[in-house]
Amino acid sequence: MKVVVTRPRDQAGPLVRRLEELGHEVVECPLIEIEPLGEPVSLEGYEWVIVTSPNGARELVAHASGPLPQVAAVGPGTAEMLRELGVEPAFVPSVSSQDGLVAEFPRPQGRILFAAAEGARRRPVEELGADFVPLYRTRLVRPSEPPVGDVVVLASGSAATSFAAIGADIPAVSIGPQTSETARAEGLRVVAEAKTHDLEGLVAAVRSLASS
Repeated sequence: MKVVVTRPRDQAGPLVRRLEELGHEVVECPLIEIEPLGEPVSLEGYEWVIVTSPNGARELVAHASGPLPQVAAVGPGTAEMLRELGVEPAFVPSVSSQDGLVAEFPRPQGRILFAAAEGARRRPVEELGADFVPLYRTRLVRPSEPPVGDVVVLASGSAATSFAAIGADIPAVSIGPQTSETARAEGLRVVAEAKTHDLEGLVAAVRSLASS
């Protein structure tokens, strides 16, 4: 298949390589850019800090002021990035979404900091009484021409929103339920969803789709 990869160019390499190893032709079409805010993140007085993406994990570890408290990761991809950075997550929900995290979060939870993208959905703030700090902002990127492919891989809700704005009629493989929900709300056709919400899950979903 011809697979459109929408991740930022500096983060797309591992996914591109895995798809090419499976024999697919890859079209790189970055649809989002990550702009770190670079501000120190004060963790004093918090029992927990929640991160919801690999980008958030990187920025948290890079800019944490003081020792990290217990860290909760929204899913396996975020947990994997934390481990690569030398941080073992204390909690990863079985359902990889903000809703799953809130439902399964250990209680009593103490004081919580929710560290995510600027403008992120703030369910933990509403349901867990967490404080919020932005770590980075996501900018949508418009390609000069719409990509052509058999399937597009979407690794975030932002990528789904950006892809929908292009108007290309290509079915999508989603990294997880929140991305699928956003994609469908934007009018995209989600034909496969990763069972594990990380790189391996995306690759497996594409492999399964190609063999169906």
